[in-house]
Amino acid sequence: MSSAFENILAGLSDGSVVPYLGAGTLNGVIDPATGKTIPADSDSLIIAMNNGQPMAPKLMYEFPRAAMNVELKRGRTALNKFLDATYRDTQWSTSALHAWLARQKLPYLIDTNRDTQLQKQYAATPHTLIVGVARVSGKAFRFRIFKYDGTSYSAIEQEAVDTSLPILFKPLGTPLPESNYIASDADFVDYITELMGGFAIPSFVKRMRQNKRYLLLGLRLNRDTDRMVFSDIIFGADRPAGWALIPHPTDKEKRYLGKLGIEIVNADVADFLTAAQSWHGSLATA
Repeated sequence: MSSAFENILAGLSDGSVVPYLGAGTLNGVIDPATGKTIPADSDSLIIAMNNGQPMAPKLMYEFPRAAMNVELKRGRTALNKFLDATYRDTQWSTSALHAWLARQKLPYLIDTNRDTQLQKQYAATPHTLIVGVARVSGKAFRFRIFKYDGTSYSAIEQEAVDTSLPILFKPLGTPLPESNYIASDADFVDYITELMGGFAIPSFVKRMRQNKRYLLLGLRLNRDTDRMVFSDIIFGADRPAGWALIPHPTDKEKRYLGKLGIEIVNADVADFLTAAQSWHGSLATA
């Protein structure tokens, strides 16, 4: 096992390293009824949203752009209906990575996918769920907070959060317990603006995230949208700030992560899971 994986797993064990999950963490997840893979990355989401066909090249550039096109032509309801059907109404197979992460009883996880894998793995564990929201009137913050008591979710204010419970942060949304998504260009403009201004992160997370390090799993960073969300969510990170598992990183990714003080590990999610399952010092066997 590489020294990077040893340091990562030790940091996960003591709570100093926070997983940051991207689309690649859902590789291998399928609909058992049809065999179709879950749409998670930009291209697969666009094609799924367009009835299995690619959209125009300028819309294929990035999912938020394609989602904005759908919203403008068919209304926000059509976009939410697609995301609900994909992530709420389809029963997907279980991700081995998400199952492993849940067994570690980590204090804080960030999941930029819009699916419910992580929430389902925590279904027997009381936790706090933070969900990103956008374009809401009359509210100063761009998040909603839910308390899960082991049976059901209930909305709470940040002052009422039990900070001893695990925190699941879903910045781009989830259909459970209610449908909230950051999906279209307009959503991201609003959300990132408020994220930069400090209004999309609860106060207790701002305190807790100081001097943490991060493990970026399954996310490529060749798009400005992903980079801006990542940079602001990990604000206050330790130096070095952590690790990014990226096979064959591009020069753009190398420059960006270098500025953040994040070490690139030329490996993928499957490599990490293999190392994690064999690591005798993991929380699962501690």
